[in-house]
Amino acid sequence: MPKKKKEVTGKAITLPIKWNISEAIITRFASNILIQTIENEFKISFFEINPAIRLAPSDKIPSEVRADCVASIIVTANRLPSFITALQKHLDTFNEIKKKALEKS
Repeated sequence: MPKKKKEVTGKAITLPIKWNISEAIITRFASNILIQTIENEFKISFFEINPAIRLAPSDKIPSEVRADCVASIIVTANRLPSFITALQKHLDTFNEIKKKALEKS
């Protein structure tokens, strides 16, 4: 279980983290990401694109596509490398599992 260090009277102690995901949190699909640098932070915004509904080939092709922001977070420059490492580890594990599944088939 991940631990969080806490300083108490000059001594650092390690406490377990109890992860809580509120039932009010809505999980959304993100097909696009936008990253902005703001001084010592990174603003990371996630977007979902819903293409226009075209029922027939003769329907007009839209001149633009709307991307709705479904989540936006700010991460400090100090924390970003550990987030990138965690994402990369998960991607590597995912790719390895996929590769093994393809080899079996």
